[in-house]
Amino acid sequence: MPALTVDFFHDVVCCWCFNISSRMRSLAEEFDLDIRHRTFVLQDSPTEMAERWGSPAQARATILEHWKVCRQVSDWPDLINVEGMRAAPFDYPHGMTAARACKAAEQIGGQPAHWDMFDRLQLAHLSGAQDIADPDTVLDVARDLGFGGATFAEAFNNAATARAVENDRQHALSLQVHSIPALIIRETGTRLVNGPREDLAAQLRAALRLAA
Repeated sequence: MPALTVDFFHDVVCCWCFNISSRMRSLAEEFDLDIRHRTFVLQDSPTEMAERWGSPAQARATILEHWKVCRQVSDWPDLINVEGMRAAPFDYPHGMTAARACKAAEQIGGQPAHWDMFDRLQLAHLSGAQDIADPDTVLDVARDLGFGGATFAEAFNNAATARAVENDRQHALSLQVHSIPALIIRETGTRLVNGPREDLAAQLRAALRLAA
């Protein structure tokens, strides 16, 4: 069975990305997929958050309504802590700090490290109600994953890491990716439609037939 390569565009702050990440981990093993992780930062700063949502309070209220819907169709609903984030003492975080952390992990440990960092930061965000826009939070997560503090901090602060995030943004533009999660099969150009695991599996089987 031929392998497929899938570009997976995601943002740590995206609850829908949380739902699909665990499904893709399982499917990657079943279908021998090569998952290539791409950061896609929805808002990259407090300023951009204000421009998008109007105010921190409005951002939190609107986004947590999305969380509620996402939780209803999640394989792990108990890990989506709506009330914890509602009570958090910080503004709802932007995604740039976490994106840099994922790219720093990728520099150190390749695509598997990017995925591990992404998933662990999503847990910190969605389940632990932690501020993933705070560099101290992502450094703590990096240490928990076994990255050396100094090594990770150097990669996190490196200009090449910021360029890598921007390169992913440009790649998304070239593929006309406007929303996430976005999963694009390179061999066929197929864009997977987010849904339950069995629906994703059916789409992958169809793509394999096209690629054969």
